[in-house]
Order: sequence, then C-alpha cells, then structure tokens
Amino acid sequence: MADGLRQEAMRLGFARVGIAAAAVPPHHGEFQGWLEAGRAGVMKPWLARHEPLRRNLEAILPGARSVVMLAIDYAIGAGPGREDLDAGHGRVARYARGEDYHDLLRERLNALATWLEARVPGTRARGVVDSAPVAERDFAQLAGLGWFGKNTMLIDPRAGSYFLLATLVTDLELSVDQPLETDHCGTCTACLDACPTGAFPAPRILDATKCISAITIEDHGPIPRALREGVGDWIFGCDICQEVCPWNRHAPGSKEPAFQPGDGESLDLVELLGLDDRGFRERFRGSPILRAKRRGLLRSAAITLGNHPHPPAFRALATASADVEPTVRGASAWALGRWIMAGVMVAEARRVLEPRLAIEIDPEVRAEVLAALDPSPALPYSPQL
Repeated sequence: MADGLRQEAMRLGFARVGIAAAAVPPHHGEFQGWLEAGRAGVMKPWLARHEPLRRNLEAILPGARSVVMLAIDYAIGAGPGREDLDAGHGRVARYARGEDYHDLLRERLNALATWLEARVPGTRARGVVDSAPVAERDFAQLAGLGWFGKNTMLIDPRAGSYFLLATLVTDLELSVDQPLETDHCGTCTACLDACPTGAFPAPRILDATKCISAITIEDHGPIPRALREGVGDWIFGCDICQEVCPWNRHAPGSKEPAFQPGDGESLDLVELLGLDDRGFRERFRGSPILRAKRRGLLRSAAITLGNHPHPPAFRALATASADVEPTVRGASAWALGRWIMAGVMVAEARRVLEPRLAIEIDPEVRAEVLAALDPSPALPYSPQL
C-alpha cells in the first residue's frame, strides 16, 4: 500500500514522499525550551496554547499510526544568488510570489486522503497544511526527506530547501522510511554569517524576534529600531539564509503554475503605500501576502524606503506619514528621518514632519517624528541610493 500511496502522491503533483510512524516528535523537548526562552516572538501565544497538541498526533486523528510527509518544490528560477531589484521596489520571499500554497496543497492532500480511504475501506486519513499543530520538520526528517540545517530549514541533498511540506496523518500502519542521519552542513556557517539581523544565536536555533521573515509576516507592529537597517529591502519574508546555502545549488526549481510569480520578484513601494484596506485585500486576494495585513506590509514598505531612499517615492511616503495606522505613520516618519540623515530632500522631509508634532497624539509615533527631526550623529548611516 505504501508504494501505491507514493505513486498516487506523485501523480497528484508532489515531488517527494516519505513515511514515518506516528510518535512523539523527537525534538519536542527542544521546542518547549525554545518557547520558554522567548524566541517565538509574536507567535508564542498560539504556539504555546497548542503545544500539548503538537506532541500527540491523536489530537489530530484518533488512532493515528502513520505520518505521510509530502514535499513540493516552489522556487522559480532557484539558485544560490539573488535577483537584482529595481529602485523603489521591495523584495518578496520566493514562496510568496505566486498563489497561496495552502489552497493548492489542501486540494491535493484531500484527494490523496480520499484515494487512500477508498483503497482501504475503514481507514481514516486527515491532511494538514498549517491548519493544525503538527511538527512537520520533525516528521519529515524521520521520513527521510532531509536533515535540519544550521538555519533550521529542512535540507534535502537532492533538492536544497526551497520546498513546502504537507502532512497526511492516517490510522493505517504503513512501512516507514529511514531517516537521513548524516548532517551534511559540516563546518559551513554561510547561513549564520549572512543573516543581517543576527537571528541565529547558535546553529539550529532561530530567534524569531530577530528573523526578517517573522517580523515582516507575523509581526504587524513597529519593527525594533535596532533591526530596521538589517531588514534592508525585504517587505514580505526573507530568503537570505537559503540563498547562501550551497545545497540550494541543487534546487530543482518548480514548473508548478500556481507558483509562477504574478508580480515578479518584487513589489512597487509607491503602489503599496497608496493602498487602502479594500485596495489591499483586492490587490492580494489569493496571495500569501495577505497574511502581513495592510499595516504590516505598508510599514515594511516605508522601512525599505528608509533604507533605500528613492526620490520618486517621496510623495507616497509623505502621505503615509499621515496614515490612519500609527504603525505606518511611525515607520514613515523614521524613513523620512533617514532621508534627512542621508541629505536626500531634506527641506521637503522637514516640511512633512514638523507639522505632525502639532497633531500627532500617539506617543510612539511622536517619538519617531522627534527622532527623525533630530537624528543622532552617533548613528552612522550609509544609505544605498
């Protein structure tokens, strides 16, 4: 039955399949310690609430005996380097450049579950794509789909790390695959060295409070000042620790139509800053980018313009400094302050910021405006114009 299941999964469009026994995730203790250390950032409430469920697949499917882990490659034109970026644009992680993967994987998982239940009457199966607390990487490692890289990503020696995981839990006992025991990272620390925000305090430990992906996707509030320059031009997600990984030279890329980039590798920052709530929802309907919410995406767009001043975007940035969302106003004020530090449209930026002090009531935004108008010489700044 396991062989037939693999063949059907491949027919449905999955690239690789591995099977593990339903058991307590082997790294659950480390996961608990990670939570207790406060490294989950804004994700901690959800992760902590569901932590007891994560260790027990019975909570997903009573009588669970096997876990089928499925991988699908998502990167279009994958390679170890990064693409050039047009001025006035923000960078988007590869996985988010096409349609929302949840719908695609859920449809294929449901089809696979239906196939299995029809082949073995009485069998139950449940597909999971980020919809339940499953330790996907743990089970994928047990199922032989890769090893944990020093950047915490699952790395497949045949395919690198540009792939998504989906899970099928069943009460049918299936023959299992052997885990990949060898750590093929060796002495390489390219991913750790390349992270501009220092999100890896140690190999295989991620501090989500400093991770650009977590910051730009999950956290919709102000970005800590110490991390803003490191965010660079990323407005949704980040691929840096994957771009530098030597194993991604082997990434096969993807021909999946759903992952074809509708907007290319980047988004126009002026366009983003002009979106209202309705415009944001319409613009990104069916895209993973909706997860950032309008305030998070526009905040990140403003931060990018602070790191990379682009004079044609000045009017949009000035308008955003009066946005209804305090987070967007604060980020825009910070960005204009960076322009002042860089000597870019200084008088114009001051004419926008100074009137804000008379009307701004949010204390955090006022602090951003004051700091922007009086940038400290103790903070060296070399913008990329």
